[in-house]
Amino acid sequence: MTSVIVTGGSRGLGLSVASRLTAEGYRVIAIARNENDGLTRAMEQARPGSLNFVPFDLSDVRKIPELVKQLVKCYGPIHGLVNNAALGSHGALALMSNAQIEELIRLNTVSPIILTKYVVRHMMATGGGRIVNVASITAIKGYRGLSVYSATKASLLGFTHSLAREVGRMGVNVNAVAPGFMDTDMTQDLNGEHREKIVQRSALLRFPRVEDVADAIEFLLGPKAANITGTVLTVDAGVTA
Repeated sequence: MTSVIVTGGSRGLGLSVASRLTAEGYRVIAIARNENDGLTRAMEQARPGSLNFVPFDLSDVRKIPELVKQLVKCYGPIHGLVNNAALGSHGALALMSNAQIEELIRLNTVSPIILTKYVVRHMMATGGGRIVNVASITAIKGYRGLSVYSATKASLLGFTHSLAREVGRMGVNVNAVAPGFMDTDMTQDLNGEHREKIVQRSALLRFPRVEDVADAIEFLLGPKAANITGTVLTVDAGVTA
């Protein structure tokens, strides 16, 4: 069974990606701090052994090498890595504490880079693999109150382009997806006027679904994307068109 690591796999987009991949026959290793009801239900509904939870705090970057070593030992060669885990904290830069800024950069930028470093070593040794970094349209288009978050997501785009050139000759494809505002509980809770303003910015006059982003990630992990690398697939219903 082909193994794929999905970070932040216990809820939201990460859980949707994990469920989508298990439905397509992958064995998913969902990494998150804690298990929750949604992940438990997904594991119960998935084929036995196809969705696995590994508790780990990705902000503890010193322990990442040992984590990867244990994952390879337990699950064998890793075909795919989806760097999805991230903090979505927002706030004006002038008012954010240094500790909060450092926390965002550690989890959103440093952690996925170090995790990728150790996973990609195994991919190169075993003949190839796929890496998908989850960025955001905030890396492309500015939004008030998201300067630090946007900086972390923009860093993943540069990381994607350059790493694709570093490891392409060893059979590793590296791509990114850049979701826009998605139709989730968070956007459902927006007041009607604010939600409508966001919708009106999009070419398709709607929010993309979480499942749409999961489909894009599944495509980049699969055989039809064999010759796609170093690209950013934007899924935003045309907000950045």
